[in-house]
Amino acid sequence: MNVLVVGGAGFIGSHLTERLLAEGHAVDVVDLLTSGSLSNLADARSLGGNLKIHTLDAGADELQALVAMRSPDVIYHLAVLPPGVPAEHCAGDAMRSTLAVLEAARSLGEVKVVVALSAVTLYGDVPAKDQPVKESQPWNPVGVHGVITRALADLLAMYREQHSVEFTALAMANVYGPRQRADAGVVGAFANALQEGITPMMHGDGRQTRDFLFIDDAVDALVRGAHKGSGLVVNVGTGVATSIRDLWALMAGPDGRAPSPSPRRQHDVSRFVLSPTRARIHLAWAPWTELTVGLRGIGDRPRVRGPSDVYLLPADA
Repeated sequence: MNVLVVGGAGFIGSHLTERLLAEGHAVDVVDLLTSGSLSNLADARSLGGNLKIHTLDAGADELQALVAMRSPDVIYHLAVLPPGVPAEHCAGDAMRSTLAVLEAARSLGEVKVVVALSAVTLYGDVPAKDQPVKESQPWNPVGVHGVITRALADLLAMYREQHSVEFTALAMANVYGPRQRADAGVVGAFANALQEGITPMMHGDGRQTRDFLFIDDAVDALVRGAHKGSGLVVNVGTGVATSIRDLWALMAGPDGRAPSPSPRRQHDVSRFVLSPTRARIHLAWAPWTELTVGLRGIGDRPRVRGPSDVYLLPADA
């Protein structure tokens, strides 16, 4: 199978690229390397498979020419909203790159598009009685990021209805694991703080809950999405909620210093956990990595230092 991975040098994309190469697929990575890094692809390159890396803007005209030349069976779009960049600064690029991917798929024909979206920004603050969150839950986007995510999901549905472009959209829980940037999620921020010996900042009282999904489990769902779940938004999570302060306790241990308190952020979702039921049915997927197991050895990650000894959690943590 020929596969094109947009954002393939990023955290999730590089792990997906490794998995695809290990399974014998030919992979073309498209990445502008603004938030991704060639170092993330070191392991993939060492596998010796059919890997080509293209440093170009996914929204540029060159993407359509590349797709026409390489004729991929599947296009993964993992560069929707890059980590560490305010959504209002990259909303235009997100729409432009997604339209470019969909137009390339429409022109080629017979190609599946698989997109990873942020579930927490799409669904927003869901009442406790409606959790774990199922796909039937109305979307209530959080901030600019959420509004753009919803618009992209609507765009996928429109291209399928009007242009017969098949897609699977995976609404991901909080993905964590090796290579995660410190500004791309709370696990990365906490790991960076522990490695650097600095004090992380905890917004609010830390009782906010999230659904933490290990990278290998996320990649497995993406691989399955290439052939399953067509036309669907599928939640990919564990069904297990963990509070931010419990996460810190797991990572820091009993001797870890207490995080610095900070006011709760605007639009901060108080609780969030996904139901994996549809993923089990339509993707034949289920998570298998417990949080305590996944947290082991997350030191292989680009480090980002702030101007002080207090590390701020990323806005979408």
